Amino acid sequence: MSYELREHTADVAVEATGKTIDAVFGAVADGLAAAMYDDPPEEGDRFELTRTAESREALLFDYLDELIYQRDVRGVLPVGNEATVRETSEGWTVEASARGVPLSLITAREVKAVTYSEMQLERTDGGWRAYVVFDV
Repeated sequence: MSYELREHTADVAVEATGKTIDAVFGAVADGLAAAMYDDPPEEGDRFELTRTAESREALLFDYLDELIYQRDVRGVLPVGNEATVRETSEGWTVEASARGVPLSLITAREVKAVTYSEMQLERTDGGWRAYVVFDV
């Protein structure tokens, strides 16, 4: 699983790949964290979250939005992201965890929101690819 930060006009984008949809969700989330801070310390406790949405793309949006919410409410930078994605009778669900690095330990750049602008989530020959633009 890997990600790259991409310049995008006044915003920042994350392009991520992974062998599974689980891996690509985690990689995009790690890319979001990297957009806010380059080299987080090892401090911080893991926390869990679950989100459900009607489609995979909506789920990716809601998952990343929840990580930004957790940053704002808990005062942590979510790093070391792990995700399990599955289709359910209600749509799509992600059960995820992250290590929350206290923002009091770092000076993070602000990412305001995830956007649907140019969002892509697709199966490839090698696994999965995602492209997500964040408003900074």
